[in-house]
Amino acid sequence: MRAVEIADRRVVVSADAFIEIVIWRLPKPLPPSSHRFKYRLAYVVAETCVLRYDNERGKGDHRHSLQSEEPYRFLDVDRLVRDFEADVARWNHENGRA
Repeated sequence: MRAVEIADRRVVVSADAFIEIVIWRLPKPLPPSSHRFKYRLAYVVAETCVLRYDNERGKGDHRHSLQSEEPYRFLDVDRLVRDFEADVARWNHENGRA
């Protein structure tokens, strides 16, 4: 089985902001993750990535914000997207972009 693209889209949110979502189903997990998905969800504002959820070989599932990087508990793709969207909404509210 080969990797299968699940999503690859960029959504313009405003004149200076966009969301990018890239998700692949893999033939086997990417260590140390135990699931078979490779993903990158990013929110970019004024040319700065302010939020990013991703998993990479050796690091596993994690979440970046401007101030930190922390582990993320991946349950499934739908939950991943919902968590990311909630984080974007929270960031917009906290930064006067709501």
